[in-house]
Amino acid sequence: MIDRRSLLTHGAMLSGALFAPQIAWAAVPTERRLVFVIQRGAADGLATLAPTGDPAYAGLRGELANIGGGTKLDGMFTLHPALTQLAGRYLAGEALFVHATASPYRDRSHFDGQNVLETGGKLPYDRDDGWMNRLIGLLPGGAAKALALAPAIPTALRGAASVSSYAPTNLPDASAEYLQRIGRLYAGDPQLHALWSEAVQTRAMAENLVEDGGRGAAASGKMAASLMTGPAGARLVMIESNGWDTHAGQRGRLANQLIGLDALLAALHDGLGTAWADTLVIVATEFGRTAAVNGTGGTDHGTGGMAFMLGGTVKGGRVLADWPGLSQSALYEGRDLRPTTPLDSVLSGAIAGHFGLDPVRAARTLFPGGAGRPLEGLIRT
Repeated sequence: MIDRRSLLTHGAMLSGALFAPQIAWAAVPTERRLVFVIQRGAADGLATLAPTGDPAYAGLRGELANIGGGTKLDGMFTLHPALTQLAGRYLAGEALFVHATASPYRDRSHFDGQNVLETGGKLPYDRDDGWMNRLIGLLPGGAAKALALAPAIPTALRGAASVSSYAPTNLPDASAEYLQRIGRLYAGDPQLHALWSEAVQTRAMAENLVEDGGRGAAASGKMAASLMTGPAGARLVMIESNGWDTHAGQRGRLANQLIGLDALLAALHDGLGTAWADTLVIVATEFGRTAAVNGTGGTDHGTGGMAFMLGGTVKGGRVLADWPGLSQSALYEGRDLRPTTPLDSVLSGAIAGHFGLDPVRAARTLFPGGAGRPLEGLIRT
């Protein structure tokens, strides 16, 4: 018999088998393609797209203020130098960034923030289904497919539309929700809770420290592209990107994460070929990170962040930002970038424009907890 302590002790031996990717499918017909990349862990938008033109930025960021070059997009913002391929898409007019944005969620729990982002609700767990699943219902029925390239079917794809899953290995992966449940199980045990917390933190650090030049991420992008091509290919795709929680040693860890993301997006672009012209890719995270660097060369959970989109249908080459500034009086709760643009308005506006949906109906259906009207003009007419 294996008890809880034995399972925890031997958990490291199981980790390689538990974290293999999984693919989920559902029916959806359209020639337009949507890819949603979720950055789990709260990606630092202030480093990814640095407001180098803000006079308070350098003082707050300290050692993180110098991002080592990068592409200046305008007088205010500089794109991180790891995102070379994404910079090319921006210069080609196929990438658009939205800064100082956030979902309706205003606390700093990863699980709760991700739940709000994926369900489109106003509060954590006030809905059981996800906005991508509800999007399936807004499109006419047919034989095309939707999929998730993820350890398990993510919340964004759960709902009334039938979704099946495929794992390329013999053993299933352990989802973040499953790991959270184990954490709750150990919460009342001082010894096991400490051991489990340390194991989860070690795993997250190990994921961040893998330096393969983005080859693994590129392979995921190539796989996704191959599953989206042809008349029977997928039209709705969700990709999970983990490891964005950079509490310590952020400079190197974030650079590695961005190298991987850049490689994934480039592989999508190259793999889709002519289908790229009908593709919208949205990249978003559950919330941003603190404006100031902490004592361990990292940043802590914040509020306002950055999202971006790219693809052949995107009216790009722009940064949209109602910039609140980084002075002490301008910060949200004295520590975070203040969100000024509702993320739900960005997502609903882009998705409605991309698929030719009524924007008001799309916003009400996909993001009923949203705080604003859908943004217009994000997609080429």
